[in-house]
Amino acid sequence: MNNHSETWSNQNWKKFQKNLFRLQKRIYKAMQNGDTRKVKSLQRLVLKSHAARMLAVRQVSQLNSGKKTCGVDGQKSLNFKQRLNLAQKLKEANHWEHEELREVEIPKKNGKIRTLKIPTIADRAWQCLIKYALEPAHEVTFHARSYGFRPGRERYT
Repeated sequence: MNNHSETWSNQNWKKFQKNLFRLQKRIYKAMQNGDTRKVKSLQRLVLKSHAARMLAVRQVSQLNSGKKTCGVDGQKSLNFKQRLNLAQKLKEANHWEHEELREVEIPKKNGKIRTLKIPTIADRAWQCLIKYALEPAHEVTFHARSYGFRPGRERYT
């Protein structure tokens, strides 16, 4: 287990971020030029990218505030070996099948109940990976003075 621990912690995260950002920047510029064929090709490249997969797993298992929230599978957190296995599972997934969602009822101030649906950690990692591929292309379509719900404004230019 110690070997997996060292393997995970010794990853060059800055290099992964640079590689992902470089791909995202290429998607952004291709979308600006109207080359949708190249955009789709680059998005597939992001989905196959080792850097993007590792960063997605790190994001949902270590950085997100909901990292200790378990889904239907009951997993609250992942150890080093499980993180590496999840990154490998994302690589091998041609057609991702989402697992069921865990439903938690939350009481509101007015007395009603709201249902919160929580995906598994693996599903969250897949969603994060997809987000890395879609976000740069979507950023181009926003109005220049629009700031609502835009992560890292001015990030890809």
